[in-house]
Amino acid sequence: MFRFLSALRRVIQGHSVIFATIFVLSLLVSACASDAPATQATNINTTNTGTPNTNTAAPAPSFPKTPLKLRTADFGSAGQIAPVVKVLSSADPTLIIQFPLVPSGIKAKFPDATGLVTVFQDTKANDFDVVTLTVDKMPPNVKFTVFFSEIAVKPFGHAEYVGDLITRGDGTGESTFHLITFVAFAADARQAQVTSPDQSGDASGIQLEHMGMWFDGVSTARQVLGNRAIPGTPFDGGHDALHGGPQAMTDGQTLPVI
Repeated sequence: MFRFLSALRRVIQGHSVIFATIFVLSLLVSACASDAPATQATNINTTNTGTPNTNTAAPAPSFPKTPLKLRTADFGSAGQIAPVVKVLSSADPTLIIQFPLVPSGIKAKFPDATGLVTVFQDTKANDFDVVTLTVDKMPPNVKFTVFFSEIAVKPFGHAEYVGDLITRGDGTGESTFHLITFVAFAADARQAQVTSPDQSGDASGIQLEHMGMWFDGVSTARQVLGNRAIPGTPFDGGHDALHGGPQAMTDGQTLPVI
């Protein structure tokens, strides 16, 4: 019996040591766990060099709360600009004008064809103007060339190539051009100095203040208009000087439109 009690005492003492050890370890684990958030927070708010990170969230963007003030810019004066020209309201310093194109060479077959020209100028943003041309009820799937000209109708005078416009199958089309518009002029250095005025001031040459569209090829014009006798014009590049076709659309004005 004595031996049995001695053995039991040794077992109980061993378990006490084990329980005590487990209790101490649990206290250490609890202490580490309670310290972890603080350490983690410190790591998040410091840089790799240990310097505190003072960055804060960016402020929310602010937006204007009042409408942009618009005004109608001055463009020419009465008796100097064609009456079809409309000056649209715009924000300073922009200038936006619009004027229509009407049928000329296509009038007999396409009397309802229309064109609208919008010219946008911002002297602080660009050194060029933006010209948008939109057409409707035109001959379908046809390429046209666009020119500035000295005169709206024959004999047209001096001219400057602007760009091309190709209509869709339904007769609509649009093109956008980037070029000097309000002060466009043509000069010939072989002649004595020639100056001409317009609404923007004097130019060292002949002012180009009108706009029109031409068939880019005379063969296309003959087919569309059903007239094989239509003569060629110089209003397009090609194999010869008279490769282009006749004028299709014009502003039709005596006074300037640009």
